[in-house]
Amino acid sequence: MAYTAKKLARLYICEIVRLHGVPISIILDREKVKSIREKLLAAQSRKKEYVDRKVRNLEIMEGDQVLLKVSPMKSVMRFGTRGKHILRYIGTFEVRKHVGEVAYELTLPPVLSRLHLMFHMSMLKKYHGDGNYIIRWDTVLLDENLSYEEEHVAILDSEVRKLRSKEIAYGKVQ
Repeated sequence: MAYTAKKLARLYICEIVRLHGVPISIILDREKVKSIREKLLAAQSRKKEYVDRKVRNLEIMEGDQVLLKVSPMKSVMRFGTRGKHILRYIGTFEVRKHVGEVAYELTLPPVLSRLHLMFHMSMLKKYHGDGNYIIRWDTVLLDENLSYEEEHVAILDSEVRKLRSKEIAYGKVQ
């Protein structure tokens, strides 16, 4: 008679329990497992409650105007500002159609034709009509890899600092 490992394990456990009873360590471990499970559920419910407060329901219809989130990395897409003043959204763009539950297809201008047309809802922000904080995409000169090259207008100040055996030139440009 050929036994598989699964059958041997069941047979072994049945015989041990029949001869010696249920081991006390198994019974004691149940309480620990139960308390750990309860603590994990409590932590999970706290996190879920926090996330539910932060989740925004984005209700965008076809034809609405939206802003497109810009990647904060320098090499991908930047429009000339540094640090905390970096652009977060460009636009406005029209929603062509709603695809699936979380995807939208946008109408993009020919300058941005290298971008795909489908965007996840986390990349979009509904436009509310105040144009003061929007930078128009057509005023920004983009490279072929969708990056922006800064051009300096004027040199405001220059200074040479000596650091041990090196001289380092500093310049303040506008």
